[in-house]
Amino acid sequence: MIKLRCVVEHITYQNSENGYSVMKVNVKGHKHPVTLVGSLLEVPVGSTLLCDGDWKVDKKYGSQFVVESWQEEMPATILGIEKYLGSGLVKGIGPAFAKQIVRQFGVETIEVIESDIQRLHEVPGIGDKRIEQIRVSWEKQKDIKNVMLFLQGHGVSTTYAAKIYRQYGKESIDKVKGNPYVLADDIWGIGFKTADGIASKLGYEKNDLRRCRSGILYTLNQLANDGHVYAEEEQLIKSACELLEADQEAIAAALAQMLADEDLMCENEAIYLPVFYHSECGTAKRLEALFTAPGNDKKQPSFNLEAITKETGIEYDDVQIAAIKQAVDSKVMVLTGGPGTGKTTTTQGIIAALKTAGLDIRLAAPTGRAAKRMSEATGMEAKTIHRLLEFSPMDGYKRNDDNPLEGDALIVDECSMIDIVLMNSLMKAIPPGMRLILVGDIDQLPSVGAGNVLRDIIDSERIPVIRLIRIFRQAQSSRIVMSAHAINQGKLPDLSNGKETDFFFIKAEDPTEVVNKIVELVKDRLPSAYKMPTSKIQVLTPMQRGVVGAANLNVMLQSALNPSKEGLNRGGYMFCKGDRVMQVRNNYDKNVFNGDLGYVVDVDLEERTLTANFDDNLVEYEVSELDELSLAYATTIHKSQGSEYPIVVMPVLMNHFVMLQRNLIYTGITRAKKICVLIGTAKALAYAIRNMAVLKRNTKLKERLNPALAD
Repeated sequence: MIKLRCVVEHITYQNSENGYSVMKVNVKGHKHPVTLVGSLLEVPVGSTLLCDGDWKVDKKYGSQFVVESWQEEMPATILGIEKYLGSGLVKGIGPAFAKQIVRQFGVETIEVIESDIQRLHEVPGIGDKRIEQIRVSWEKQKDIKNVMLFLQGHGVSTTYAAKIYRQYGKESIDKVKGNPYVLADDIWGIGFKTADGIASKLGYEKNDLRRCRSGILYTLNQLANDGHVYAEEEQLIKSACELLEADQEAIAAALAQMLADEDLMCENEAIYLPVFYHSECGTAKRLEALFTAPGNDKKQPSFNLEAITKETGIEYDDVQIAAIKQAVDSKVMVLTGGPGTGKTTTTQGIIAALKTAGLDIRLAAPTGRAAKRMSEATGMEAKTIHRLLEFSPMDGYKRNDDNPLEGDALIVDECSMIDIVLMNSLMKAIPPGMRLILVGDIDQLPSVGAGNVLRDIIDSERIPVIRLIRIFRQAQSSRIVMSAHAINQGKLPDLSNGKETDFFFIKAEDPTEVVNKIVELVKDRLPSAYKMPTSKIQVLTPMQRGVVGAANLNVMLQSALNPSKEGLNRGGYMFCKGDRVMQVRNNYDKNVFNGDLGYVVDVDLEERTLTANFDDNLVEYEVSELDELSLAYATTIHKSQGSEYPIVVMPVLMNHFVMLQRNLIYTGITRAKKICVLIGTAKALAYAIRNMAVLKRNTKLKERLNPALAD
């Protein structure tokens, strides 16, 4: 083992899941920065590290120092002190002031701040207010120093240590020693694997009950991330055994204890996290109650096609008329169909029919973007489901069983995106007298969260469903629409190109070539051809990782479209003013949600904060909170659900074969309003169209709605 002391200069890459990092560091005696690789979690720029490891020469990347273990030190060199102070850990000192302070006091800087902070008046531009800010921040740093040192000694980064201290305060060390697995439950960003690494260093045995319990919860949550509402008992024990490398008997004993304590629910060999069990049972029970509840005779609309047509100015076909009539006659119904089949115009007809009878109508959708589109299409206010239910971080949903929604009818769009937990919250707030119309495209990807709500409701055959299948004449001129329907029918779309088309296919096989072509299309060719700014162009890709994954495409597109050198580093990204960003977790305090798109409008390098604009909602982030954001020049198709973009560019390569499925490609294409460009190989596209092996989700909503369908 070789010891290497270094100062982190730049983070090239960081995997937030396993901590694997590639970074450039300054080492005394080395003329140029050294490449450091290894599991360094989220070490910030400016950290002084003492690393144990060895040198190796990588065929592609050259000389690297591979880290086996490391610890963070208080910096001793002038460069290290400057980087440390400017890293954002000390409020009131950014890179510029750090440079000035170190220029003034040199290697004595830390001692000056520690014991004679008023001497900072000697630095131009630093007054009483800033000195007080630095003093308070420095004292806080001292308070958490012992916590930091303890946690870093057990493989926890500065960023996570700060989050742990924020959560538990001075009890942090006792909490972590008592049961490090609570970190995975309590602190966003710390997963089971990080907690398990800490537990291992604290001497926890593989069969420890607390470890088995946490591993079971982690396994169930991972299955929920794949859309499953429950796990079969045998599947759960097998998966947990593989994860934990623990004895099956220990896992089974922990599971039995969790069921006895009602930490988990069991029904016919199906093991549920309580939130999913109660959500699935509650959704089925409330849908059934709503469907069978008597209507309000005083507000029973009558079907008058002439009045509806006069109101909307639209001539409806037989299926659309049937849909409007169904909405008039039913307490609950589903309207589904693909692009160009008239879902929007049919919804307008339903609104007209209900309005004619004097009904008070509410409109909602799962995301802000979908709600905005619904408002534009109907001329009425549409809210996100969260806003409709009056969500607040402190109180949860204010609209519920005890305080139901007002109004006579609720129309919800983009229902394929609704997961089982959100659906249950919505159903709780719908009073017995209200009508419910669910609208969505069943052939799109299912919800990101657990469940398959819209499909289960349709497949239950319990609720009336109208499926629009006729493509209207004006939509038939769109190759985007026709290609989407061809794909949905298992056919390869027309891949010929021409000046008049809105759907293009560019042949390319080499991933690097595809990336270069995408950058060229987004930066030059498409804005020039269609007189649109690059902000109207969205790159969608099947995967997050790989050369043609969203992560790499974002770096390449950012470099081409916003080559600013000043910004805040986090997780291998640099966030600069003007960058397109996406929120990647629900943050109710900031009123931003997973999948929301925005732009960076300000970066304060001194305060180490960033401000992003999400549809006129200005949100400020501290540097330690930037793991809630990702660049969004490119995003995965999954993250694009409920959105529409004027121009979509989408790579389709065999590199993505594990993700290539018919509904994925269909969803990506149907996000494009004006122009869709696919780039890749016909082989990969054909493979995706043939692949109907969509992962079956473990759900029981269908059977709960219609017990006759149970096995």
